[in-house]
Amino acid sequence: MHSNHTHGQPAQRAVEVHHPTPIPAPVVPVQPGTVPAVASVVLPDGRVVTGYAIDPARPEPVGAKPPVSRTAVNVALGGVGFLAVCGGLLLLTSFIAALTAFIGQLIILAAVIFGGWIAVQVLGTNGSSKGSTTVNIRKATFKRNHFHS
Repeated sequence: MHSNHTHGQPAQRAVEVHHPTPIPAPVVPVQPGTVPAVASVVLPDGRVVTGYAIDPARPEPVGAKPPVSRTAVNVALGGVGFLAVCGGLLLLTSFIAALTAFIGQLIILAAVIFGGWIAVQVLGTNGSSKGSTTVNIRKATFKRNHFHS
């Protein structure tokens, strides 16, 4: 069996390119600007197409944007301002709550430290060091309530 292909190279084909040939249109006296010019074109298969030449459609130029009403701008700005104020109040409330909790913790810490210091003063050394006052809570309570013997 014989193939038309050469080894490793594709077969080459002849390509025909057909270009339409314009036919000169008969000159018809026309009032200028009313009817467009007529053009005829011969297609590769011999048919003749006749028609009016039309300018390509041009997009309309983009005009100025319609003005935005002042009321719409004011409403939008008012909405943004309202949201900003609400967010600020929420943050302020959270900050105040956190600050209150922090101050409460500081008070509790101070009470614990002060109470520990008092406990060390009362229960600490039993007169073994100079300059300290030893208090016997049981004796003091009995003396105050007149339960002394």
